[in-house]
Amino acid sequence: MSNTRPLRFVRRGQVVTLNGVAPDRTLLEVLREDLSCTGTKEGCGEGDCGACTVVLGSEREGAVHYQSINSCIRLAHSIDGMALWTAEDLSTDPLIQPTGTDDADLHPAQQAMVNCHGSQCGFCTPGFVMSMFGMYQNHVCKGQTITRELAVEELSGNLCRCTGYRPIFDAAQSMSELPRMQVNEAELLKQLSTLNAASTADAASYLAPSNLKELLATRAAHPNALIAAGTTDVGLWITKQHKQYAQILDVTRAEELRRITADGKQISIGAAVSLTDAFNALVQHWPQLHRFATRFAGMPVRNSGTLGGNVANGSPIGDSMPLLIALGASITFASVRGERSVALEDFYTGYRQNLLAGDELLTAIHVPLPVPNQVVEAYKISKRFDDDISAVCLVIHLQIDKGIVQHARIGAGGVAATPARAVQTEKVLVGQAWNEALAQKAGQSLQAEFNPISDMRASSAYRREMLGALFQRFWLETSASSQGQPTLATLQPLEASA
Repeated sequence: MSNTRPLRFVRRGQVVTLNGVAPDRTLLEVLREDLSCTGTKEGCGEGDCGACTVVLGSEREGAVHYQSINSCIRLAHSIDGMALWTAEDLSTDPLIQPTGTDDADLHPAQQAMVNCHGSQCGFCTPGFVMSMFGMYQNHVCKGQTITRELAVEELSGNLCRCTGYRPIFDAAQSMSELPRMQVNEAELLKQLSTLNAASTADAASYLAPSNLKELLATRAAHPNALIAAGTTDVGLWITKQHKQYAQILDVTRAEELRRITADGKQISIGAAVSLTDAFNALVQHWPQLHRFATRFAGMPVRNSGTLGGNVANGSPIGDSMPLLIALGASITFASVRGERSVALEDFYTGYRQNLLAGDELLTAIHVPLPVPNQVVEAYKISKRFDDDISAVCLVIHLQIDKGIVQHARIGAGGVAATPARAVQTEKVLVGQAWNEALAQKAGQSLQAEFNPISDMRASSAYRREMLGALFQRFWLETSASSQGQPTLATLQPLEASA
């Protein structure tokens, strides 16, 4: 394909250059079909099972940044200029070296799986090993301990159907006890720098401008190009709906869209910031959101997916939008004609429809920083506790001063055609004394405000019932907290049985 740029990445200490890779070809297809790397498995084709997990390395602030991702839904061209590791590379990459005098045939992520009997049929094992390799580089090599909780959290995107998770979690925790091996980052950074400094001919089929000005100009010149970021949804259109795209505009290379900044009043998150980094930034200001954030898909999906992509996609069951609506977020979108900003809840005009014009792109999400007397809690109801789509998502944000609700914002997902704000229920709350009677009244108002549909995840009646139950839970948590009592958040999570 003459109008496709070469795909270049570092693997096993060498630069790999591939020509003629179609713009809509997935990384997994390239690995298995073009490079014969069949150790990376093809499972669900939608980023749920983790059998296709690989690890990417890129330069960030003078160090190598490691991310486990699902290769089945990641576009191959999106890794241009990065380093790539598969399960076949951990024992053959000359850049992965022992740090002491002990030598080993296997990487600690592999050896720990052997020692702990973490594999039976073996189909899922390469994906687990690669997620563990990412954990090893991000935690063990930095002197951090892998706790049971961390292992559960970071392996939630990998599915095992035969061995069971206990020996795999044991393996993740025991990696630090094995002879240390580490990537020669100094050498890798030189290779990445040389690779990214080399000029390549632009291509009409896969467009990836490096700054916002060029990105907006490219959008105006190519209004029919498919907008792509982390492709955690776009990838499904390719793998499940078998759609083909002749031209793709990748927004993740624009430097301005990859920044997180704060000015004392708000935090601004670029549209191309990964969900992992975006949630980490939010959790710094709202620590109680940590568990909610880690339940957004699995880590490989959060590492690839972007906050801007989730917002622009506008799925009514997307978890980030109810949270952002409750926090009072606004968004900025821009074109060569200029930029404009709106409150997030005003962005959506219908099912997966929004205010974006044909030449506009979402560029940033702005979230006001916490204020005194603010209470924020986020709840997710799903059939599985981890790595599942919400049946109902509810985020409640109240500002309570001297027992009176001064301000209220409530975001809801899974109960309307778009992510929604519960404006009527907010009116019930503001100016009233915060007590059990008001909580019951607000819960009833919340149930009446929405008319959810029935689908494969939950019935309309169940969703409506959960709205009331979750608001009652919010009351129990906040009232217990104000009296110094243990809250439900410290007990067995209700979502686990939902």
